[in-house]
Amino acid sequence: MIVAGNSKKKAIRFIVLLGSTSLFADMTYEGARSINGPFLKLLGASGTTVGVVAGTGELVGYGLRFFSGYISDRSHKYWAILLGGYVINLLSVPLLALAGYWQIAVVLMIAERAGKAIRNPTRDAMLSFASNETGRGWGFGLHEFMDQLGATLGPLLVSAVLYFKHDDYRNSYLTLLIPALIALSILLAARKLYPHPEDLEIKRVQFGEADKIATPAFIIYTMAAMCIATGYADYPLIAYHFKQKAMMRDELIPILYALAMFSEGFTALVIGRLFDRIGSWVLIATTALSMFFAPLVFQQNFQLAIAGMILWGLGMGAQGSILKAVITDVIPSAKRATAFGIFDTVYGVAWFAGSAYMGYLYDTSIEGLIRFSVTLQFFAVIILLLFITKYKSGKGMRH
Repeated sequence: MIVAGNSKKKAIRFIVLLGSTSLFADMTYEGARSINGPFLKLLGASGTTVGVVAGTGELVGYGLRFFSGYISDRSHKYWAILLGGYVINLLSVPLLALAGYWQIAVVLMIAERAGKAIRNPTRDAMLSFASNETGRGWGFGLHEFMDQLGATLGPLLVSAVLYFKHDDYRNSYLTLLIPALIALSILLAARKLYPHPEDLEIKRVQFGEADKIATPAFIIYTMAAMCIATGYADYPLIAYHFKQKAMMRDELIPILYALAMFSEGFTALVIGRLFDRIGSWVLIATTALSMFFAPLVFQQNFQLAIAGMILWGLGMGAQGSILKAVITDVIPSAKRATAFGIFDTVYGVAWFAGSAYMGYLYDTSIEGLIRFSVTLQFFAVIILLLFITKYKSGKGMRH
């Protein structure tokens, strides 16, 4: 019993260390993402360009995860891959202060997403090792909560810089170098304390279907995630809309993003616990609610935009925690980074296609954009219902 208690404490400390890294990392790149749309507009980009850039960033940011996840599982060099990804991910942000043309800014924004792609499957696999002791939903939920706390503070920091520096976007990007360096310092400390994170999970012998990745359950579940990703507008396009329609002052745009990030983090913490108790039914509920974000944010009403961003954050919270917790429950630890990589790659392709198309729809028909988004989220709910009823998703799914 003492050994089990100590094991759980070690797992919690490890999750908190990774969560602290994510907190300051998210301050960095989510602070930047809260103003990337308006910054591109200032540099002369169109709505279609912003949509394509956001989608391309997500395509690169998810597409590379298949390779990084596979390499991670094969090499077991978790820390080397994680550190390399974080360096690229975080240091691309302050370099945006030097971008004089939107094309240069685009390259750096995509590089930031690429760095995240390199490190995410490995980080998620490392989290899965620790969450075996704490509860899958709670472990991923706690990390996501800390992650989104940083994603809340980052846009608020950027908003303050914009306010006091009179809409100086370049100073905003430079300021984000501080949390980037803090994140890298915490990560180095975690590496020293936990050189072999895979030892946090008790190994279990698994046979048959459990040894496979491309099971029917995994395929159907991934289809639902594709629908969610395709119909979910990225924040740069939403922020572009706020700027284009002059709905608010520039410094309020990152504040609305911070509100969404707070909603996302709070949601992740609560539904992570609920997931451990009732399974994936909670994912259906959050997806059904969040499908209404588009009709609210793509109007020209400030109050509706606030409500829409809360719902947008609700959906993102579910995607950031429960989506990963379900995969952890159906894939054996030896192939988990690969599974995360495959899932993220498919998810990213869907996000790219949806973002690019919604960018086009924004320039041609905002009403069409709204219908497209709601329809895809509705399809996701239907597929998730099929998944849960057929495979009894949630606790004990492997059985």
